[in-house]
Amino acid sequence: MKVLIVLVAVFAISSLISRLTMHSWNVVFAGNMAMCLMLCFTALGHFLFTKGMVMMIPPFIPYKAAWVHITGVAEILLGLALLAPALRPYAGWILIVFFVLILPANIYAASQHLNLEKATYTGPGLAYLWFRIPEQVLYIIWVYYFTISRGAF
Repeated sequence: MKVLIVLVAVFAISSLISRLTMHSWNVVFAGNMAMCLMLCFTALGHFLFTKGMVMMIPPFIPYKAAWVHITGVAEILLGLALLAPALRPYAGWILIVFFVLILPANIYAASQHLNLEKATYTGPGLAYLWFRIPEQVLYIIWVYYFTISRGAF
């Protein structure tokens, strides 16, 4: 929920700033700025809550901590790439694939009742997926809309 609040709040603030400073609504900029800051926010979790993030990864995947840190850095870099118009469509497609690929880790974590921040198995369980899956779909649609469908190529 925190992540979604960051996305929506930054979008609203960026839109308002563009309206006040440029006298027009620059929603493409606002949408990409919001996703950039949201990704930077989530990337922090990869470093602050590494133990919990490692627990999200199914047992058959090796080097879990390395994957957590690599994906954290990737989120930051891809977020920044959204702010560069020349890189934006490429970053957008990579993010869409990334969001699809991490969904199984979220499903696995929910099935294990993982509490990411506490690194315990006291989370809400599968009921969490009623929020998380639509949220993930929203991120995919958001990235597509603001990076690809808006004439990025």
